[in-house]
Amino acid sequence: MKALLLTNEYPPNIYGGAGVHVEFLSRELARLMDVEVRCFGDQRVEEGRLRVRGYPEPSGMTAPSYLRPVFGAMARDVAWAGTNVDANVVHCHTWYSHLGGILISQGYSIPLVITVHSLEPLRPWKREQLRGGYDLSCWVEQTALSMADAVIAVSAGTRADILRVTPVRPERVHVIYNGIDTQLYRPVEATDALERCGVDPGKPIVLFVGRITRQKGIVHLARAIPSIDPAAQVVLCAGAPDTPEIAVEMEQAVADAQRQRGNVSSISRRWRATRRWSRARWAEFPRSSSMASPGCSFPSSSRTRRHSSR
Repeated sequence: MKALLLTNEYPPNIYGGAGVHVEFLSRELARLMDVEVRCFGDQRVEEGRLRVRGYPEPSGMTAPSYLRPVFGAMARDVAWAGTNVDANVVHCHTWYSHLGGILISQGYSIPLVITVHSLEPLRPWKREQLRGGYDLSCWVEQTALSMADAVIAVSAGTRADILRVTPVRPERVHVIYNGIDTQLYRPVEATDALERCGVDPGKPIVLFVGRITRQKGIVHLARAIPSIDPAAQVVLCAGAPDTPEIAVEMEQAVADAQRQRGNVSSISRRWRATRRWSRARWAEFPRSSSMASPGCSFPSSSRTRRHSSR
C-alpha cells in the first residue's frame, strides 16, 4: 500500500495548521505504509518509508501579482500529475493541491481523498488578496470535493459546513479530529523563557497565536486591547500577514493599543523574519509561554535545529 499526499505546506515551509497536520500525518502513516509527499518548495527527504519532493514555483508568469499564487499552484499541480504516480490513493490538503488530486485520480485511476481544513466559500476576505483568483480557488475546491471518493472533516463543525456549502454526499464525509504528539507537545514548569521576554508568569495573560488574517479576528482583538483590564498582559504571537494592507492595519492597531494602554508584547516582526521555524520550537515553552517580545531569545534542541536547517 502506498499513499501520495499533495500539499502546499511541508517543513520547513509551514505557515499554518495544514502544514503541521501533513508533517505529522505523513510521519505516522510511514510507520504503516509507503508514503510520498509532493509539495511546494525544494524539499528532498528520504527517511525510511517516507519520501518528500518539493516542486518550485514556475518562472516566466506575466499574470498580475494577485493571480500568480493561484496559477503557480495550478502549474505545480500539473507538474505533480506529470510525474509518474505508483500510489494506491491520492490524498489532498487545501485547495492549492486540488487540481493535482483531480488530474492524478482521473489519469491514474486511483481513489481521491480530501481533508478539509477550511472552505473557500467561508473565507470571502480572500478576495482582498486574490481578487479573481478567489473565484478560481472556490471553483477548484468545489469541483474536487464533488469528485472525491472520501472527504475527511477535521471536526463535526467542519463536516456540517461541508454539507452546507458543497455538493458532497453525507455518506462520503468522515470526521477525523486533529491530534497531537504528546511526547512533543507537553507542559513544562520552567518560566525562564517568559521572564527573559518580560512576561510575568504570576499575572494573567491574554494570548493570541495565529496568522495575521481576517479569519483569525486578530485586528478586532488589537482594537479591543485598550478595553482589557490593565492588570492583564497582552501577548500577540502573530504570523505572516495575508496582505500588505492588513499588515499596516494590524501594526497601527497594536501601536495605538501600546500607546493607550501599554503592557503589550508582539512578535509579528520576528515571526515574519523567521517563518521557517518549526512549531517544535514553540512546543518547548510552558503552556503560557508561547510568546515573546522582539528581543527575546529562545531555547533550542536537536529537533528544533534539524527542522530549522532543512
